[in-house]
Amino acid sequence: MIFLLFLLASAAAAATGVIFKPGAWYEGLRKPGFTPPNRLFPIAWTAIYLLSAIAAARVAGVPGSDLALALWAAQIALNTLWTPVFFGAHLMAAGMAVIAILWLVVLAMTVTFWRIDVLAGVMLLPYLAWLCVAAALNWRIWRDNRTTGAA
Repeated sequence: MIFLLFLLASAAAAATGVIFKPGAWYEGLRKPGFTPPNRLFPIAWTAIYLLSAIAAARVAGVPGSDLALALWAAQIALNTLWTPVFFGAHLMAAGMAVIAILWLVVLAMTVTFWRIDVLAGVMLLPYLAWLCVAAALNWRIWRDNRTTGAA
């Protein structure tokens, strides 16, 4: 049951991708050569959301997991925020700030989960790796499109 609650929160975060689609604005931006194909994004995020929900469910009942669960809540909130900031409002600099804070929170969450349950910590490594790609992509898009008038 607890897993389903974490999965529901993850689904709410994922829903922002349905509401705030990349669209023509994003397609018109200059993107770096390491940009993953569009079809990879929903696959990666589905796996990440599933793994993070499983990891959170593993640590949820463990005494002393309060900080770990607070970090999980913070990361899902930040994760939910990034899409409307970047794709909805077209605020690339603000998106970069959100994703940088998200990366730090996920790093702290990974370390905290690892200390409670090694497997739970390992399950978060793909999330951290994908955020490295996403942050680099956000940075390069922001840097390479400053002359388009987008912030």
